Amino acid sequence: MDDNNTSRTVMLTGGDESVQLLGRQDRHFSLIEDKFAVHLIPKGHELVIEGAPEDVEVLYTMFQELIAHIRKGHLLTGREFEYALKLAEQGNVASIRSLFSDLVLVTPRGKQIRPKTIGQKRYLEAIRSYDIVLSIGPAGTGKTYLALAMAVDALKSKQVQRLILTRPAVEAGEHLGFLPGDFQEKVDPYLRPIYDGLYDLLGVDVFQKYREKGIIEIAPLAYMRGRTLDDSFVILDEGQNATTEQMKMLLTRLGFGSKAVVTGDVTQVDLPGGRFSGLEEASRILSGIEGIGLVYLTDKDVVRHPLVQSIIKAYEAYEASKERGSDG
Repeated sequence: MDDNNTSRTVMLTGGDESVQLLGRQDRHFSLIEDKFAVHLIPKGHELVIEGAPEDVEVLYTMFQELIAHIRKGHLLTGREFEYALKLAEQGNVASIRSLFSDLVLVTPRGKQIRPKTIGQKRYLEAIRSYDIVLSIGPAGTGKTYLALAMAVDALKSKQVQRLILTRPAVEAGEHLGFLPGDFQEKVDPYLRPIYDGLYDLLGVDVFQKYREKGIIEIAPLAYMRGRTLDDSFVILDEGQNATTEQMKMLLTRLGFGSKAVVTGDVTQVDLPGGRFSGLEEASRILSGIEGIGLVYLTDKDVVRHPLVQSIIKAYEAYEASKERGSDG
């Protein structure tokens, strides 16, 4: 060992813990050794980290945080490990504990819902702190699912009495009469992502029971007009497709004891005739009002397939080049 190097030993309890920390066939070794000036030496139930003192200490701390997380019963995914490694690389290893310890709820199937990125952690904290939250970010950042999880948690803990979940039915022009079927059959295709999230978070039977009792209401945005929403957790999904008038209408429906979360991607506006996005306008108009939180998620918060991040970045670069071309 180089005279300037040092080493620390991480103690592991068994094979499953080793697989989660080191990856199948130790695939995490190369990820670590590519980013840090260290060498990893497995010795039975021990892992020796040898190398530059600063890097060794950062990685030792990271492993201790991840081990504590695993020993609390959480299954560490490869994606989570890579994100923890990125935090360590940024010198932000202290964030790992607060990130992974923020448990929102456990689904009927035992899935633990918690933030997977620092941006998602800020998003959850905003929902807890503010009565109205506007969340803007690309697809795959967990905007809708985490809002649904917080809504279900608020319902179960009796912070609210009902959930009001809505989306603009832009593809149907909010005029649903010409579509075949009864009312529910007309609107279901536009609300399917909300159904899917609630099936996962509540289970189908509980979801159906809540729907029948009116504890959960799912409807197109146009059907919110003229109502006062007390003791409710209101989620407007795909808010970029709400008009300015619709956005104002929904936010002014909020009654006592209620919260509202509006989610959307302002780069994916489907409004006809060049109409402005109500979410984009609201983010500018309401940004200075106390009690309203504004959260921006980015490609760094994408928790889908790793290629999704690359796709988002490629489109952002393409749009930026088009704008530069038009300016020229």
